Amino acid sequence: MEKKKIIINIGRQLGSGGRIIAKKLADDFGCTLYDKELLNLAAKESGFCEKFFEQNDEKKGFLKSLFHMHTPHLGDDNLYCCKFSQESLFQFQSDAILKAASEGSCVFVGRCADYVLRNHKNAVNIFITADIEQRAKVVSERHGCDIAAAKKIIAEKEDVRSSYYNYYTGKKWGHSTSYDLCVNTSLLGFENTGKLLKEFIKMRFGLE
Repeated sequence: MEKKKIIINIGRQLGSGGRIIAKKLADDFGCTLYDKELLNLAAKESGFCEKFFEQNDEKKGFLKSLFHMHTPHLGDDNLYCCKFSQESLFQFQSDAILKAASEGSCVFVGRCADYVLRNHKNAVNIFITADIEQRAKVVSERHGCDIAAAKKIIAEKEDVRSSYYNYYTGKKWGHSTSYDLCVNTSLLGFENTGKLLKEFIKMRFGLE
């Protein structure tokens, strides 16, 4: 019997353990994990430098330094020569997401994958959050800074991330109506939250 192809889309707040849980779910269900890997995939598919995608990663309205860079791929014969914009980069990344999803079971972290794959019948959309104090502690340890600085990092990055998501999807980042399930890792911890989500996904897709 052919294995059912499933897609798991993970939205996450900074420091909530979203990527850790996404990796565990990918391992549990034999899925390919796509986070920043999507940037490399999109670059390969588009023919543009990966640096463009790194600078644009989950950001809206940047491209401030792009045209100060040497851009050998933007020649006269390039399809996007006159239309190169952040929307073009988003489209390249969306095409990469669609291609990856067509090839096998995947776990996508962020990048509006839930919206890009909104017509995929075997997809589940999850948002992972946590209390601010817990998230600040995680971020402070990651960046080697104090709690106040960690909270500032969180506020700045999440403002950019939410603006990106809201702009491209027409939905509200982190709002329950945008997802199938929202879960707070402060209640059960990363490991047990992962176990909870595993059971939810098994029930969602009728897996043994």
